[in-house]
Amino acid sequence: MTRTCRFVFAIAPLASALLAGAMLSGCSQPQSVATDTPTPTTPSAPQQASNPDVLRFRIGTLEAAALKDGDIEAANDGKTFAIGQPADQVNALLSAAGAPTDVLHLSIQPLLVRSGARTLLFDTGAADASFARAGRLPASLRAAGVEPSQVTDIFITHQHQDHVGGLLTREGSLAFPNAAIHLSAPEWESLKGDRDAAALVAAITPKVATFQPGAAIVPGVVTAVAVDGHTPGHSAYEIASGDERLLYIGDTAHHYVISVQRPEWTVQYDMNAPLAQTSRRALLQRAADGKLRVYSVHFPFPGLGHIKAQGDSFVWEPEQDATR
Repeated sequence: MTRTCRFVFAIAPLASALLAGAMLSGCSQPQSVATDTPTPTTPSAPQQASNPDVLRFRIGTLEAAALKDGDIEAANDGKTFAIGQPADQVNALLSAAGAPTDVLHLSIQPLLVRSGARTLLFDTGAADASFARAGRLPASLRAAGVEPSQVTDIFITHQHQDHVGGLLTREGSLAFPNAAIHLSAPEWESLKGDRDAAALVAAITPKVATFQPGAAIVPGVVTAVAVDGHTPGHSAYEIASGDERLLYIGDTAHHYVISVQRPEWTVQYDMNAPLAQTSRRALLQRAADGKLRVYSVHFPFPGLGHIKAQGDSFVWEPEQDATR
């Protein structure tokens, strides 16, 4: 996600090659899976594991963990975020929030959730993508007590390398050999049309299960939430346990200050920027109105907190117990 990087296959060959580690295929519908049947509980405070790259918490009765994969730094030069906005306004916004003004730091932390006999992983990190300092997901996963072979379901938000990079090993084999790979049908159709993705498509085709936008993928546990504009089939996910909910927002918002406080500012990574801006505001509004617990894959680790309304905009409030 440096300014020389593009996450859309049609825009940049480098990103296309990297994304080839993650093309998701298959048109079969996912099989029904056992649903979680918890009793309502009070959310438990996150607990830092002995490994600083893992933070454990609960979603109702579900065990969950933030898994650090790495970091991305994008130059604050008006070419990636806040495109077309005056630099002094951007810097003032960042400074007021206590954020640096030279670079925009994005964390990368896939989410692990255990639901009965199923082990769920949301996104797979950037692996060895050139634009990130990443590739720690396998170690983080093991530190959380899970081997890659034990993951039963992977939920991909979209095609970009920092979300699908960990699907394959460096040798081109499946990194999670026993996992079904879930992604939306529109996203799959977009990926299927890229000739640079042929090798990856061949590798993961037997494991991919597509779903329609907004589908209940794991009834009672995981429901897709369509967030249009970033990519053709970008999906957030709502994870439920009884009355408790966690909204995994994917790339709806990248930066915890700019994306949240100025959702209409243009982001280079959005394929359809006007549509993405509308979708971003709508999802942030939904999270604020519903007082939803939010998990952001790119906000400061562990990315767990709430979106709060502030005037005609929003502000990110990390969970106090989840901060270091």
